[in-house]
Amino acid sequence: MGRALLEAVLSAPDLKLAAALEQKGNPAVGRDAGELTGSPCGVKIGDDAAGAIAASDVLVDFTRPDGTLAYLAACRKQGVKLVIGTTGFNETQKREIAEATRDVAIVMSPNFSVGVNVAFRLLQVAAAALGKGYDVEIVEAHHRLKVDAPSGTALRMGEVVAQALGRDLKKAAIYGREGVTGERKDETIGFATVRGGDLVGDHTVMFIGAGERLEISHRASSRSNFANGALRAARFVASKKSGLFDMADVLGLR
Repeated sequence: MGRALLEAVLSAPDLKLAAALEQKGNPAVGRDAGELTGSPCGVKIGDDAAGAIAASDVLVDFTRPDGTLAYLAACRKQGVKLVIGTTGFNETQKREIAEATRDVAIVMSPNFSVGVNVAFRLLQVAAAALGKGYDVEIVEAHHRLKVDAPSGTALRMGEVVAQALGRDLKKAAIYGREGVTGERKDETIGFATVRGGDLVGDHTVMFIGAGERLEISHRASSRSNFANGALRAARFVASKKSGLFDMADVLGLR
């Protein structure tokens, strides 16, 4: 995602790359960030988060929860807005992010693809229209290096469907099945996870009824769509003073 974001921002005429961050000790530190895309840009990859954030208007973060929260504290102190694409936060970490939005504006989404966020809306419509007569199963597939499961996008899809059906996802979700599980309970929402190779990201939600099945799917073939969506979010949040937003706000889908 870092490389995809660099390619996108360096080709955007209305945006300027202020800094690029990596973990301390990463061999990329000290290199020209543009070298990763084949076009040197004069911005060195650094590991000084406070300095990089101070030089920026918006931080775009696709890391891991602990890293995001460290950046969050620095952004809150400096008044720098954030676009957060990290997934895998626990409830305490989510509350910490929400608390920070009193002081800075944040766009947070499990998936910055415009197509995926349109799919969220389609799922809302489908679940509300189909009602309780259809079983819901969610299947997601990602590359072998992804560390959290199910994906944040799959979980968000489950949340959208559960809300439309008047269910609590924490009670309805079934994460995998094994052994003699008994008959499927009507109110459950099933999740299945696939990990392998270099899959960018596939998501399918199945509404399975008597005699028919409706599937809503999104398949990503490159990370450029996520990067372009994240920059769209950066443009949006740059004009906000505080508050927590998501891609539905960015895309005007509210």
